[in-house]
Amino acid sequence: MIDLSLIIPAKNESESLPLVLKEIEEYNFKKRIVLHKDDKKTIEAIKMNSSEIIYQNNKGYGDALISGIDNVKSKYFCIFNADGSFDPSEIKKMIKKLENENLDIIFASRYEKNSGSEDDTILTFIGNKIFTLIGRIFFNLNISDILYTFVLGKTQECKKLGIKSKDFTFCVELPIKAKRNNLKIGTINSYERKRIAGLKKVNEFQDGLKILIFLIKIFFNKKI
Repeated sequence: MIDLSLIIPAKNESESLPLVLKEIEEYNFKKRIVLHKDDKKTIEAIKMNSSEIIYQNNKGYGDALISGIDNVKSKYFCIFNADGSFDPSEIKKMIKKLENENLDIIFASRYEKNSGSEDDTILTFIGNKIFTLIGRIFFNLNISDILYTFVLGKTQECKKLGIKSKDFTFCVELPIKAKRNNLKIGTINSYERKRIAGLKKVNEFQDGLKILIFLIKIFFNKKI
């Protein structure tokens, strides 16, 4: 058994999450679902599942992931969406590359060779390309998909990064701080599937502006 915990942030995913949990039953990974106590519909939908539930004290996608990572004790963690867009068969490929190349963290990418996405829109594609370019130029980040949070890493190394972003700026804070703290970073090709049900939680313009402002701040302030 691989000592790995899946961190599954869930918000209003009552339709998709049960199907995701069914798909990953065959994998001997620990599963930790992060959600709010008031998300009764999602909680009810997974009540027969044995996965551990971590309740958020605050709000936000980043806060859910921070809460999940803080509660993980396994050697590795993997961020795994509750909407069915991530393919669990890719996890073992990520672990193999991380261990064979002695890396600390792996970022999956929809823009490498033999990869793609059924869920990307023109706006998210353009925005991601722009933010990824900013990451390369200003932070020397050699990854091709900076906003994609299909990430697997060594738990203790990532806990030391002190991630603070409670919203979608988490997506860029994680790789930037990993680079600044000299973690060994790798990428791997990935294919993003269409979400099973529900709506995207990302607001392209609002969250894109937050990410841009955060990138400017963290570039000029190394203490963030």
